[in-house]
Amino acid sequence: MPEVTPLPTNPSPPRTDPPLARAADPSHGATGPTPARGSGPGGGTGEPHPLDNPARASLTGPHARFAERRGRILRYSPDVTPWIALPDEPDARDWADVAALAGPGASVTLTAFREPPPADWEIVFQAEGVQLVDDTLEAAPDPEALLLGPADVPEMLDLVERTRPGPFLPRTVELGTYLGIRRSGVLVAMAGERLHPPGWTEISGVCTDGSVRGQGLATRLIRAVAHGIRERGETPFLHAAASNTSAIRLYESLGFTLRRRTSFLSALVPADAPVGTDPHADARTPGRGTGSLEQVGR
Repeated sequence: MPEVTPLPTNPSPPRTDPPLARAADPSHGATGPTPARGSGPGGGTGEPHPLDNPARASLTGPHARFAERRGRILRYSPDVTPWIALPDEPDARDWADVAALAGPGASVTLTAFREPPPADWEIVFQAEGVQLVDDTLEAAPDPEALLLGPADVPEMLDLVERTRPGPFLPRTVELGTYLGIRRSGVLVAMAGERLHPPGWTEISGVCTDGSVRGQGLATRLIRAVAHGIRERGETPFLHAAASNTSAIRLYESLGFTLRRRTSFLSALVPADAPVGTDPHADARTPGRGTGSLEQVGR
């Protein structure tokens, strides 16, 4: 990851909220999050916190227009991002709905899951992760950061292919603001927004071409994306692989704090899974448009 470098612009003031409680126990699992920030959305109210199941909170909230639904199962349109959102306690019918929605033999990607899939599902990827939230980040706009849009997608896909930050698909750019830095007209770094639970926005897609690493571009873009999130009155958060200690150290040095430990999993729907004929199988959540696994380390 690039080193932290000071920005030429005046940063927004650090957070004054009380610090988050850290998960000091290394064995702390995905089913037991650290106490949520009391002043954050959902914190201290007795209600489930939006970040405990962020994909579901996004698809039932600000990202409802991207959602496809069968029964209690929600997923993003497959050309947007691969996440599938289960209810907190899925039953056998829920898993059958996942299979019918994704299709026999398809790979499904889950985050914040609390139990393994059925025994006949093949797990192809599983990793422990961490969820970090903005605590004292010095967010600031960056004069070199350019707003990226659909016309930039071919270059963005090319940068992702070279740097492998995680999944970035043809319509991922529609999830939120993406910023990039160009050198000699070539896109060499970018960062943007992905999951969007109410009151929160995930920073994702952070990547830097090898030719400019060590110049602090990723740090600057994280701060610039966070500035836009803060301007909307929301709080930035992000995910990383628990094993990616260098990235975690960088994020903590920028002002992110560990909120909880979580898990990420990809599994294959059994090839002989029945395809249901439920007339509501392709029902969309209200407001969906008709347009066309995070490798959690950065």
